[in-house]
Formats: sequence, structure tokens, C-alpha cells
Amino acid sequence: MSLELLMVVALGGSLLTYVLGRVSSRLRNGFAVLVSLALVAMVASLYGKALHVSYYEDFLGMSLVLRVSGLSWLFAMTASTLGCLSVVFSLSYMKGKERTSFYYSMLLLVNAAMLGVVLSGDLLSLFIFWEIMSWSTFLLISYNGGPALAAGMKYFVMSFVGSLAMLAGLLTVYGSFGTLEFGGVAAGMLSASPGYILAIFVLFGVAFGTKNAIWPFHAWLPPAHSEAPSPFSAILSGILIKMGVYGFLLIIFVLVGLRNFMALGADGLPLHTVLSIVGAITILFPTFMAIMQNDAKKLLAWSTVAQAGYIILGISFGTSLSVAGGVFHFVNHAVFKALLFMVVGTVEYRTKGVRDLDSLGGLIKKMPLTFAVALIGVCGLIGVPLTNGFVSKWLIYKTLILERSPFLALVALFGTWGTILYSYKFLHNIFLGQLPEKYKDLERAPMTMRLPMTVLSIVVVLFGVLPGIPLSVINSIDTSFGLKPLNVTLWGLASDTGALNTINILAAVFAGLLIVWLVLKSGGRKVSVDQADNYAAGAAIPKDKYQYSVGFYAPLTRMVAPYLKDFMDSFYMRLAGWVGGLGSGIRRIYTGYVGDYAMYIVLFLAALIFVQLTWSPW
Repeated sequence: MSLELLMVVALGGSLLTYVLGRVSSRLRNGFAVLVSLALVAMVASLYGKALHVSYYEDFLGMSLVLRVSGLSWLFAMTASTLGCLSVVFSLSYMKGKERTSFYYSMLLLVNAAMLGVVLSGDLLSLFIFWEIMSWSTFLLISYNGGPALAAGMKYFVMSFVGSLAMLAGLLTVYGSFGTLEFGGVAAGMLSASPGYILAIFVLFGVAFGTKNAIWPFHAWLPPAHSEAPSPFSAILSGILIKMGVYGFLLIIFVLVGLRNFMALGADGLPLHTVLSIVGAITILFPTFMAIMQNDAKKLLAWSTVAQAGYIILGISFGTSLSVAGGVFHFVNHAVFKALLFMVVGTVEYRTKGVRDLDSLGGLIKKMPLTFAVALIGVCGLIGVPLTNGFVSKWLIYKTLILERSPFLALVALFGTWGTILYSYKFLHNIFLGQLPEKYKDLERAPMTMRLPMTVLSIVVVLFGVLPGIPLSVINSIDTSFGLKPLNVTLWGLASDTGALNTINILAAVFAGLLIVWLVLKSGGRKVSVDQADNYAAGAAIPKDKYQYSVGFYAPLTRMVAPYLKDFMDSFYMRLAGWVGGLGSGIRRIYTGYVGDYAMYIVLFLAALIFVQLTWSPW
């Protein structure tokens, strides 16, 4: 299977989906699902292959290249799978909405662009697909109009700055080495000076950090998630922002090289230490911001920023264990966060747009499967044993312990505690407690929504019980980077410094559940009571007035809210105001009068004469 054919199907499928939508919505929907399934199958068939093909021989004197490696395959497989599940989820979610042909076309175009990014074999191809991905993302974020357009513009401006930084790095590399192919750039970096390598890393790091929404480039993500359609939020959080993670892995281990990266700043403050500190800040601050959110999607958006910190923290150490933990957490986060955004989308769909956590409650009675998959997703997010998040966080925590980084380990631990708090709030306020009277006739989610959520929840548990399945692929990526291979087993890792064996955990969990069951079985007969049979201080509470989720964590919020200000977002907004004011001032010179323009020319010539007379050596 050729890489050119894969990209033709991905890009052509996006265009044809829009065309078919003009003919029949059913035909369009079926074709979109078919294209997304075909991409999953085509990417899966590339496993274990090392391909390198030139798909355009003379583009401004350069060859454009597609290639497959273990790293690109893993990212491509994750992107195509989540893209397919999101398309299926959209079948019900987008029913009855406007411009659905445009929506499906852009959704497939985003997927095609992400595949192009990770399959690129040169920096120019990567930049082209990066821009396609950025523009189509902007259009999807802005899909609903109104506040969504403002959120989309915020994303666009920050993404544009990142793209300019990438373009500057790309031109610098081409001017220095005369090539943009990864192999040629990597060879040139071997003889480059540390200052030059640092400059290249900073330029590309701004682009990748902005897309990955790590601190301090995170400000666009919460509003974007809040306004984007939920099926796209699953892609945006699950895989699209992880294109930044792919970029960091590419520049550290493929272009610059691990040895050069670890040597940068070795005489003072090492660059990898700076990156790990950025990862720690990215974990801590957004975690507490998530606790204070009452909008379900904003809560998950801040959580996404925080979890990106774990990934950056993992890969910054550059060891086999840390890189495996960071890459595995990318896969895991893609799965459980896409699942949780689909849960919110399902609740939105059935409650006609309600996302306010203080307005929900008790939905477990009407949507038991949605609650079950949400519980699994939350357990993965927290890192509960026998879920995928536990394994990747175990790898990262073990790295921090072995590398003797107690401060970073403490920050990561605080992040996990905070994750427990906002995850419980999310789960409790939506599904537990008293069911509001207005939702008594709520129906369960449609099959096209339940199917993707069920698949993702199965993966959360499967990768938690049998982590060797993904770790074997990640281990091959480690070795391709020149790192030592890990001793991977189907049940975890074997190591002299402490083994991970999920079969032992599984046995302990089953034993614990058996004991709990026996205790409950030996108790008295259960008596069912009406959900409105509630009392406070001995007094009965009126029906539909018992909503104890309102003001969740109010004491904690009062304590930390004065100190939790997103000053980077305030800085960006203030900077935007300054730039807008400067632009307004500059526009004042365009008066439309020829005499004014003639005066500008005379003043400019006078200034040139003054400079010549003042600084002329003659």
C-alpha cells in the first residue's frame, strides 16, 4: 500500500464528502464513515514497514517526501482511529444542524492533515500539512458562530504566531544545510554549534508548544473546547494538540539528536531541565483551574492542558523509561479524553445543550451505559490500577524517582490529587445525586454514540490490563531513538529497579471485590427509597430542591481563587489591545488626500537627507 494512495484517499475523501452532501445527506454520512474506516485499515497495514518515497520531485528545487517510522505509525494510527470514531459519533450529534456537509468535510480534512504531518519526511511537507491542519481546525472551532468565532480567532492568532516561528526555523535550516529532508537536517545538526541548535529548538518549540497548549501557550484551548462541536473536541483534545508532542519528539530525537539536546545548557541550566519545569507548571496550574470550572467542557479542557504536562515531563528526561511513559501517556490520554468529551457530547445531545455541572445530576438512572463509560474514562484519567492511565503514570513516576527529582515528583503527585478532585466533581455532578424532574423522561444515547464510547472504554481497560500490547510498539520507538530497550512483557515491565505486573494487581482487585461482595451479601435486606426521601437537620427537603452539587468545592475555591489568575491569558489580551491600538494609529495616516501623501513623501526625503548629512563620512 503506497503512502501516496493513503494521502489521496484522505484528502480526496474530504472533498468528495462535501460534494456528496449536496446530493444526499445519507450518502454523505455513509461515505464519510467508509473513508474514515478505510484510513484506519490503510494505516494499520503499514505496521512494521519502513517506507520513504518522494511524492514531488521538484518543488522550488526540493523533493517532498513521505515516510513511515514506528513513531509516525503510532501517531497516524491514533489519529485515524479517533477520527473514525468521531465521524460515527457525529452521525447523531450533528443531525438537524446546519452546514453539516461542510462540517464532515472539515473533520476529514483535519484527519488528513494530521496524517500528512506525521507521515512527512521533510520540513516543507510538514509545514504545508501543519497549515492545512491549522486552518481547518480554525473553521471547526468557529463552526457555531458567535462566541465560537472569537474562540476560533484566538486560536488562529496564537497558531499563526507559532507558524511564523516554524517558518523562520525552516528557512534558517534550509539556508544552513541546503536541504529540508529529515536525514539531511539530522546530518547537518551533528556539526552545528550549540547556539544554533538552541535557536532552532526555540523556534520550532514555540510552534509545537502552541499547538500542544503547554504553559505559557495554553490560553487558546479552554475557549476553543468550550465552543467547538463535541465530536471535534474529542479529536482536538485527543490527538490534534498532540501534534505538538510529535513535533517535540521529532526535533529532540530525530533532527537535533538526544545527545545534542541533553548537552544544551549543560554548563548552566540544562534545556531539558527547563522543559521539565515547563511540564511541571503545565501540570499544576491548569489542574487547579479545572477544579473551579462548572462548564463540563471547560473542565475537561483545563484537564487536557494539565495532562499534556505529564507527557512533556516524561519526554524531557530522555531515558528509555521516561520516553516510554511520555509516549504511552499520549496514547492513553488520546483514548480516555476523547471518551470523556464524547460523554459530555452525549449529555449535551439528550439535555439539549446543557453542560453546566450545577444544572445536572442523577443521569445514571437514565443513561447507565454513559455513566459506566464515563467512570472508566475518569479512572483512566486519574490513573486507577487496571486502566491505561495507571501504567503510563507509573512509568513517569518511576522515572522521577530514579532520576532523583523529588520536587517534580511532588508536583506530579499534586496533579494527580487535583485530578481526583475535578474528576469526582465531573462524574458526581452529571450522574449522581438527585435526578432533576425535567430529565425524568430522558432517553439513553443513540447507538452511533454508544458504540464509539464503548470501543474507547474497552481500550482504556485493555491497555491497563495488558499494557504490553502498546508498550511493545513504544519499545521499538525507543530503540529507534538509540535508547536502551525495555524488558516488556504482556503484563507490564520486568526491571531490576521494580517490576510492573498487572496480573498481580488484577488478582488483588478481584480478591478485594469478592470480599466486598461477601460483606454486602451477609448484610440485611436492601430497602429501596424514593430519591426525594431526603432530610437535612431532621427536616424533609422539598422535591427537586436537593441539589447538593451546587457550589462543589466552594471552600477550596474561596481559598485558591484569588491566587489562580491566568495572567498569561491576561497578558495576551493586553498585548492584543496594544497591537490593535497601534494599528488604529497607523490607519490614521491614510486620509485619502493626495496632499497629505505628498507631505509624507517630502518628510521622508527630508529625514533621509538629515541622516545623510549627520552621519556621512564625507
